[in-house]
Amino acid sequence: MPHRKVVLASIVLILIIGGLGWRQHQAAKPSKAPTIITNTVKQAAGQIPASFDKNQYSTTDPNSIWVVVNKPHPLTPTSFAPTDLVMPNIPLRVPGNESMQVRAATATALEQLFAGAKQASLNLMLSSGYRSYNYQVSLYNGYVKSEGQTAADTQSARPGHSEHQSGLAADIEPASRNCEVDQCFAATPEGKWLAANAYIYGFIIRYPADKVAITGYEYEPWHIRYIGAPLATELHNQGIETLEEFFGVSGGPSY
Repeated sequence: MPHRKVVLASIVLILIIGGLGWRQHQAAKPSKAPTIITNTVKQAAGQIPASFDKNQYSTTDPNSIWVVVNKPHPLTPTSFAPTDLVMPNIPLRVPGNESMQVRAATATALEQLFAGAKQASLNLMLSSGYRSYNYQVSLYNGYVKSEGQTAADTQSARPGHSEHQSGLAADIEPASRNCEVDQCFAATPEGKWLAANAYIYGFIIRYPADKVAITGYEYEPWHIRYIGAPLATELHNQGIETLEEFFGVSGGPSY
């Protein structure tokens, strides 16, 4: 039946023409621009870490939790005294004594640190916190009198140069007083736990064994310094032990 063949041929032709038209239409459509994922987007998504802001807090203002206090860099003024001293709710070596105080932020962090140690079945005690300028005068002069100034300068800060005066430092010991303020503290379960976990609560071991030439002081595994969890974690992640190295601040044994 010839007319059926004509109809079929017409349908095929229409389909071919329509197909060509659709392809041309698609080719004419502009392609969608690729999505550009910036570093900011990646940082927000946690894919790459944001750079740490070293200028967030001052390293010279005595009120700053990042203040660097060492032999070349005293507190300014040297008579500085924190205005927010409190006694933390933790075991205290000398309850009621002025030296059992620390700054409020330090107190909160200490309470959290002690609770963390308690969960690990370890009992800590605060041996010493804040020391006033006048207290440091008496303490330092006592070391000088008994051991001479050269020896005193390796283990005790001159007045105005002590981290304890900032209210951000704390000496920690086992509640049993085993290895009390002694380098053997590092080998105790409490000392090992403190060294491994202090950064979680915003502290660092301020005077490491291998950094005497940088900090200017002999190894003190019991002396921790509050700097806040973000900075403490940043130092931990980078494998940096001292504030001097991280901030590029001078240190060493000379005043």
